[in-house]
Amino acid sequence: MTETTPAPPGVLRSSSIARIVSASLIGTTIEWYDFFLYGSAAALVFNVLFFPSSDPLVGTLIAFITYAIGFAARPLGGVVFGHFGDKIGRKKLLVVSLLMMGGATCAMGLLPTYDTVGIGAPILLTVLRLIQGFALGGEWGGAVLIVSEHGGDKHRGFWASWPQAGAPGGNLLATGVLALLAAVQSEEAFQSWGWRVPFLLSGVLVVIGLWIRVSVSESPVFLAAQAKAEAEIARGAEEKPPVVEVFRHSWREVLGAIGTRFGENISYYILTSFILVYVTTHLELPKSTALNAVLIGSAVHFITIPLWGALSDRLGRKPVTLIGSIGMALWAFAFFALVDSESFTVITLAVTVGLLLHGAMYGPQAAFISEMFDTKVRYSGASMGSQLASIVAGALAPIIAVALLKDYDSGTPIALYLCAAAVITTITVAVIKETRGRDLTRSTRPRT
Repeated sequence: MTETTPAPPGVLRSSSIARIVSASLIGTTIEWYDFFLYGSAAALVFNVLFFPSSDPLVGTLIAFITYAIGFAARPLGGVVFGHFGDKIGRKKLLVVSLLMMGGATCAMGLLPTYDTVGIGAPILLTVLRLIQGFALGGEWGGAVLIVSEHGGDKHRGFWASWPQAGAPGGNLLATGVLALLAAVQSEEAFQSWGWRVPFLLSGVLVVIGLWIRVSVSESPVFLAAQAKAEAEIARGAEEKPPVVEVFRHSWREVLGAIGTRFGENISYYILTSFILVYVTTHLELPKSTALNAVLIGSAVHFITIPLWGALSDRLGRKPVTLIGSIGMALWAFAFFALVDSESFTVITLAVTVGLLLHGAMYGPQAAFISEMFDTKVRYSGASMGSQLASIVAGALAPIIAVALLKDYDSGTPIALYLCAAAVITTITVAVIKETRGRDLTRSTRPRT
């Protein structure tokens, strides 16, 4: 199949959809590797190398603020990439996002530190973080949509969940590389130059990702919608920017996407980024304890996300998401109680169960949000909803958690924060419409 001869949705051979899924999964894994690498480095080395402070938690807090700046750029990336993705296609924008993300991450590995150039070091780091966030803002929508729109309605939850697995896949890769370096290097060597290795490795990964990503075909659903839109324009119809159409007709869906992602987003960054700070600074355990716990949890997370996606094809997007959000609201308190045991086995159990519940929210999410929007605005709408949630949820989660730890010296206030976030997602999902089985070629908006 080529871009000029798209097959109708739902009739792709299994080999074709598997190729599309593989390209999206590998691409998202690389992009999330780049993005999460910064979060791990912010917790472990950036606070010393780029934001030195007499109080370790203050330096970490400042490092996480620059971490959050990357999230601030994500909605802008979502709008820009969404606009062009709805105009010229999903595939081209996925290539651009991968190049931007990989280039920024590789450049981080070459940066001078604060001791070398002073204030210029954190400024350069912040600029590169903004580029990362902008690129990732466009990546998520394109990756999940190109899979959702290639497959049929019956198994969309399963197929679309594979790009979602790129998040734990990237985190697994980033944490694994850092854990390996921490195991074979002294603390002095890691602080001096070892931390640069994972960032420079991104350049190699991007070349591999591009080679795979350029080989996939454009979404047949998009090509059909594009042809229809061009025919309408030829007849004199007015063409409005996709973002305008989203705000005019799909703002409820955008709010639904934000609420659906809220608890999921906060819980993920508490479980994978903040836990590094909590274990090393509050419990004063070796960083390898937290890194290896997240490594094991991420492996389970990676495997189970597609299973949750497949379950949503049978039960619906809402029931599976509610399993995760309600479970997370309850697990929040057990999580910190278990981590406080200071036992590696128990800490690993706490992280793994937390990520398993997160997967119940995250697995069906790609299909769930994709099915909320019509094709002509799907990239814009899905990107805006997901990335706006990232600002109010994921971006602030490590900052709020570190601030609460600094003020209260306890995990209990953070557990309350995590529980409240999960409750918000539970309420949102309970009131929005089920989308399982929706035909993506059909409009949900009444004709005017």
